[in-house]
Amino acid sequence: DGTEPSHMHYENDENYFRGYEWWLMKEAKKRNPKIKLIGLPWAFPGWIGRGEDWPYDYPDITAYYIISWILGAKQYHDLDIDYIGIWNERAFSSKYIKLLRYTLDKHGLEQVRIIASDNLWEPISFVMMIDSELHEVVDVIGAHYPGTKTVENAILTGKKLWSSEDYSTFNNDVGAGCWARILNQNYVNGNMTATIAWNLVASYYEELPFGRCALMTAQEPWSGHYKVESPIWITAHTTQFTQPGWSYLQVDGHLEGGGSFVALTDGLGNLTIIIETMSHNHSKCIRPPLPNFNVIPQRATFYLRGSFSMVKTLQVWHSRLDFESGNSSLFQKLHPLQVWRGRFSLDLNVDEVYTLTTLKTGWKCGYPEPPPPQPFPSIYNDDFNIRNPPFSEAPNFADQTGVFEYFVNASDPGDHVFTLRQVVVQRPITWVSDADQTISVIGNFKWVNMTVTCDIYIEKPRDGGVFIAGRVDNGGIYVRESKGVFFWVFADGTYRVTADLAGKEILMKGLAGVRDNAWHTLTLNIQGNSASGLLNGYPLWENVTVSKPGNGWAALGTRSFEFAQFDNFHIE
Repeated sequence: DGTEPSHMHYENDENYFRGYEWWLMKEAKKRNPKIKLIGLPWAFPGWIGRGEDWPYDYPDITAYYIISWILGAKQYHDLDIDYIGIWNERAFSSKYIKLLRYTLDKHGLEQVRIIASDNLWEPISFVMMIDSELHEVVDVIGAHYPGTKTVENAILTGKKLWSSEDYSTFNNDVGAGCWARILNQNYVNGNMTATIAWNLVASYYEELPFGRCALMTAQEPWSGHYKVESPIWITAHTTQFTQPGWSYLQVDGHLEGGGSFVALTDGLGNLTIIIETMSHNHSKCIRPPLPNFNVIPQRATFYLRGSFSMVKTLQVWHSRLDFESGNSSLFQKLHPLQVWRGRFSLDLNVDEVYTLTTLKTGWKCGYPEPPPPQPFPSIYNDDFNIRNPPFSEAPNFADQTGVFEYFVNASDPGDHVFTLRQVVVQRPITWVSDADQTISVIGNFKWVNMTVTCDIYIEKPRDGGVFIAGRVDNGGIYVRESKGVFFWVFADGTYRVTADLAGKEILMKGLAGVRDNAWHTLTLNIQGNSASGLLNGYPLWENVTVSKPGNGWAALGTRSFEFAQFDNFHIE
């Protein structure tokens, strides 16, 4: 869904105040100091590969880059990173993993554990079985979207098994059903003791890939509107009554009538049981496909033995997902349940979640009514004139390739001291197909007619170039395919109008007289099937016919991975 700024854009660069993740980790720790923090690279800056699109040719450099981030988290934010991953859903290197462990230990980071390989169960499990040194340094095997199943080799390693990325499903009640089912069944079927949801909060434009595939929704920073969706309360059924460090009891958690239960303890006498009876059609996740199964109403009887035979009452929390009327009841406290001589029974309907627990700390917190939703403002300005910005990036801009940061232009005589600058100057070691151009999108995807104006400054001589655009229809993992109306100017004095980010579909071209290291103002006007462009307030091209796409975001960006600056951005 876009790019994030690295703590090291270049080899000689370190900055631990970029992006939103530092803020997010500190906010999470405020709410639960026991929460675990995990670092996992999706992409790497290009300099790590020394020109190769591969992070393992110089494993010492990659390890240094990762360890810098862990040390920076501690030094600048007092955050302890608990686990570190290898490379999201891409190849691992045994040599690199061993070197990472060695380097962590050398820097006094013995407590940071290694998780591998954030892909499938194989080949990591097999390689660990035949390489004892690798087996020693990997603490957790993490698989993505395992469909609640594991493989024999993974179990044979004796390591902790995690579903280290899962869910990724639209956050309506079916998404809640998916989440309820896998939170239990990842352990019941697959012995996994952690399940991590991608993603936490949908705070990106909904028309980007995987819109609203989050536990809750907060995608209107301009209005402040947000929605606490049902997956949040499904989460609470587990996370309010357990903590990292609790242990699953090794019981067969399959219910006879379908559905599942898990039981956990803190080892100090507390017990939490979570039951789910999600039906097949109301609990499909985005992936993998879900084989058919049946769930029927049933009466379940539980027996508490050993140290739990002393338990006399259990607190009861209940959710029922109602797909008929849409009136789901979420995370309601019911009357406590009396345990009689170590046994109790419960009548379970379909699509329900129960938590039964000795803890009395459960709490359905209230929150003020969020502001009403509003579309993105139809007139929008940003002059980037901010001396001490709270974040490194300007609000509402969603970088899709490259990184656009606030910049202080100390040498400028005055008009353009505070600007927005594209700062990634080498193609990253990418996770997916980033574009060959840099681009940041902004606005309302439904916009049809618009005027976009921006001051631009090309820094790269000869073949440098920048653009402003409208009706941009794609981003995230599909950014290479982005179409729209793109108005480019180049350091060689030419201009182009194209129907795509790649610049292949040329609608108009000519001479503009723009040069590098000077400020110019571009204006793009799109009305119906016609577009026109102004340079420094004077018409440069007009009556260019535009057909598809019919709507989309505004955008700005550069021809390649190059420095360029933007100022006085305006949309109407």
